[in-house]
Amino acid sequence: MKLLVAFLRLTRWPNLVFIALTQVVFKYCILQPIFQHAQLKDNVHGIYFLLIVLSYVFIAAAGYIINDYFDLNIDQVNKPDKVIITRYISRRWALAWHIILSVLAIAFSFYVDNKTHSRLAGLSATVCVILLFIYSTTFKKKFLVGNILVSAVTAWSIIALTWFEGNQFFIAKDRYANLDIEKIFRLTVLYTCFAFILSLVREIVKDMEDVEGDRKYGCRTMPIVSGYNATKIFVSVWITVLIGLLGMAQLYVAQFGWWISITYSVLLLIIPLIWIFKKLFEAQTPRDYHKLSTAIKLVMLAGILSMVFFRIYA
Repeated sequence: MKLLVAFLRLTRWPNLVFIALTQVVFKYCILQPIFQHAQLKDNVHGIYFLLIVLSYVFIAAAGYIINDYFDLNIDQVNKPDKVIITRYISRRWALAWHIILSVLAIAFSFYVDNKTHSRLAGLSATVCVILLFIYSTTFKKKFLVGNILVSAVTAWSIIALTWFEGNQFFIAKDRYANLDIEKIFRLTVLYTCFAFILSLVREIVKDMEDVEGDRKYGCRTMPIVSGYNATKIFVSVWITVLIGLLGMAQLYVAQFGWWISITYSVLLLIIPLIWIFKKLFEAQTPRDYHKLSTAIKLVMLAGILSMVFFRIYA
């Protein structure tokens, strides 16, 4: 049992639930209603969609494992009580699990390509696995590059689902006259931007939390290179951008009378982001930054669940 708990902690199981939940809600609250309205069958459905979700969960789990594999020395400084590799799971088994999960993720995706009209899932999974491996070995220590890469891969879990339906947007347009392609693209961009910006903010806040170990082992993260004040200004700009985007989205849906959705967004997205903005400049200790990171994760969850309103009001 201890080994299972350790493995779940190593793979950051709450984050894996986030990824699965994001794809499920985006699929069934945004994409599927639009396709049903057009009386079309989406490419990736049923068991094939389940395999795609498992694929991205496995990619993320493998990424967390290989990250901890290469960050063992840093983690022993930053969070010695949370180190899993060598304490519960050997380095050899950690590497083995990374390979197993990566291979399964790629295999599932290529199987979906083979059985559906999607021809891009396998390529997508392969690229994500490679990028996360390179991140752990090289980009993590680079100024901003690693933060941007991880945020992009996180956001890709949303845009990929639209990408897999690509052939439906470009062929037999007369048959698909009722398919609201503009709405699909608009909502895909909205949630992709939300996921990217919030992930980038959280990655940099985590870097501020982990400065001690990162500096000791030669990392060139933003807080180390630019200092805390410049980093806080950078993060605050992105939070402001996100608040602005969310505000414009509420003004847009107000014309349709989506008052419950607007109330939800103001209370659970915009106000918490304003609170995070304020607390960011008050934060001084790793504990403070850890609390901010947790708050950002809760805002991400609220953002994911906001997709439900597009099902309610569809």
